[in-house]
Amino acid sequence: MMDWTDRHCRLFHRQITRHTWLYTEMVTTGALVYGDVERHLRFNDEEHPVALQLGGSDPHDLAVSARLGEKWGYDEINLNCGCPSERVQKGAFGACLMAEPELVRDCVKAMRDAVSIDVTVKHRIGINETESYDFVRDFVGQVADAGCRTFIVHARNAILKGLSPKENREIPPLKYEYAYRLKRDFPDFEILINGGIKTEAEIDEHLRHVDGVMLGREAYHNPYLMATFDRRYYGDDAPVKSREEVLRAMMPYIAAQLAQEGGRGLKLNTITRHMLGLMQGLPGAKNFRQTLSDSKKLASGDPALLLDAIPRGL
Repeated sequence: MMDWTDRHCRLFHRQITRHTWLYTEMVTTGALVYGDVERHLRFNDEEHPVALQLGGSDPHDLAVSARLGEKWGYDEINLNCGCPSERVQKGAFGACLMAEPELVRDCVKAMRDAVSIDVTVKHRIGINETESYDFVRDFVGQVADAGCRTFIVHARNAILKGLSPKENREIPPLKYEYAYRLKRDFPDFEILINGGIKTEAEIDEHLRHVDGVMLGREAYHNPYLMATFDRRYYGDDAPVKSREEVLRAMMPYIAAQLAQEGGRGLKLNTITRHMLGLMQGLPGAKNFRQTLSDSKKLASGDPALLLDAIPRGL
């Protein structure tokens, strides 16, 4: 998610779940072909397994960017065909690419030819008023001609004009059955579902029909939901970290990052802003958020602030 799932956020999430796949923010091909590659691709080794999500529509530039992603050590390259923002549309990528499945196929082929790791596609079920299941079925079928076998389906239409990105996540109705039908029509493909999923019960129900579930904003705003994922979905019986243990695990990382990059503008809240939802649903959660958002306390740059913020009686 843009401006959210940066390397600090992903390292924090990795303290909660060891096995869940993590995805980067969408990185545009222009940022990699013409910009600061290290700034956009640097990540922590602890993040594995981690996928690089790319935004672009030029096969050559996507191939160059995918090759860079593999060189930097990412485990998967994901092409975003689901973002509806006007800024992304002006770059001729994101959800508007669903109108050009042949181009998406060519982009995927170029990336698959360039790398040995998996190339996957994240997409919507339709664009604008196109609501027929046949549309997304044909899109997946055509893209699959390039060898893609993993599709992450945000089960809403993308409205390219008239709705903000936030409204695009709320107004178009969810049609999970479309993702289920894709799995039935393409049983050999890996179909993952995304959109509006918030509880383990919902995840379990979806897994009766598809191969995997992607969480977006719920994982960000309520990250401790993922604390049981390793045991529940990956068969890992290692002890679950408490919220306090998660915070303590972050402290050496924060101290090291501030020591390395404090002179280049990195501040304590650059990292702690991703942690505000850790106490979601608990008494004291509001005070926790307030403490980690207090500019005077943050100015100290002391990671011990995390311990001061822990609700009493936790």
